[in-house]
Amino acid sequence: MTNWNTPQWPRAIIHIDGDAFFASCEQALHPEYRGKPVITGKERGIVAAASYEAKAFGITRGVPLWEVKNRCPEAIIVPSDYESYSLFSKRMFAIMRRFTSAVEEYSIDEAFADLTGLARPLGMGYVEIARMMQKTITQELGISVSVGIATTKVLAKLGSKYRKPNGLTAMPNDERREYLEATPVEKIWGIGPKTAAYCSKLGIKTALAFANQSSALVAQRFIKPHVALWQELNGQSVLTIETEEKTTYQSIGKTKTFSPVSSDPIFLHAQLLKNIENACIKARRHRLVASRLIVYLKTQDFRTRAIEGVLSRASAYPQDLLRVADQLFRETYEPQTMYRATGVVLTHLGPDTRVQTSLFEPPIRLEKLEQVYAAVDLLAEKFGKHTVHLLGSNVAHRAPQHARERAELPLRKQYRLKGESTRKHLSIPVLAQTLR
Repeated sequence: MTNWNTPQWPRAIIHIDGDAFFASCEQALHPEYRGKPVITGKERGIVAAASYEAKAFGITRGVPLWEVKNRCPEAIIVPSDYESYSLFSKRMFAIMRRFTSAVEEYSIDEAFADLTGLARPLGMGYVEIARMMQKTITQELGISVSVGIATTKVLAKLGSKYRKPNGLTAMPNDERREYLEATPVEKIWGIGPKTAAYCSKLGIKTALAFANQSSALVAQRFIKPHVALWQELNGQSVLTIETEEKTTYQSIGKTKTFSPVSSDPIFLHAQLLKNIENACIKARRHRLVASRLIVYLKTQDFRTRAIEGVLSRASAYPQDLLRVADQLFRETYEPQTMYRATGVVLTHLGPDTRVQTSLFEPPIRLEKLEQVYAAVDLLAEKFGKHTVHLLGSNVAHRAPQHARERAELPLRKQYRLKGESTRKHLSIPVLAQTLR
């Protein structure tokens, strides 16, 4: 058992990463899928996630489903059930918080946690705590996760990727060099393709080579975030565990893919307005307002055209965005072109304080919008999102997002438990046998 008094663990940070998370959730919900190749993303026509049994056939994210059927005819292809995946995610984080309150929810399928100082109170070494956390998640949720434990966040995240699936990699200070030597520099968390290419020009091929650079050279050749990565790789913990829920955003984007593709301007405009409604809902939830709006359309061959516009005043009310959105749509849309997706991005976000109206806008209009959307948000909380929506987005709300086989819904949306409505579900992931 690890001695928690050793200087090799000045801090103990773990990173838990779900193994093929979406597919793993499907196998937990459908026990008959266990041990079989499972693919999610039926509604998109491409692979969103693949179980390890499917990955054995060379199937990865983004592969077209027709190619999946050629490579692996026995693959089980299902529509993505993001509602259930989110519930699995929340329960995974809740299990982690049984061991420590210092948990950072990094994404839907991964999180960091700080175990420093908890070895003695829990009566076990840091590695044993991490192993117990991993075991509890697997036993209670039926999903597989991989764990990295190290003295910094960057090293812990590197460790969780080292042995997959269901791996646990411990990286005390005196053992980290062998892992760094086996890690290409482009695999370091925070190193993008451009930085990796720059490192290659400098002769830096591995994480160990990057860590072995002198502090003076790193400060001279790299920007501040990369200096922090260098410190973390050398066992100096400088990145904190962010336990607070994220409430600050540089931008908020919403996009939706549909099938079959369409060139109908009424349908496309409705989809765009629905994106705006979704983006504004999130902005209001975090008490943010946007000063600029980006509208984009994605063609059948995956080309994207985007245009940015400036709002007359910062807002998170769809009505305030409509005039600019309509103009941007007219400039972006090309007749006879087939589109597969629409999207919007709210940018230049700021806190939602009382906004000064423009010279030609009556203050009473803003007051009425505030009252209207206070009621809209209240109705959404009670009866579900989009209970009240723009008339212009009605086509998008009424029409199925996908046609033919892509229109298949997850079982969780096909069946309702007692007390549920089509727009309001209980926060319970339900086994397929129960729904049937």
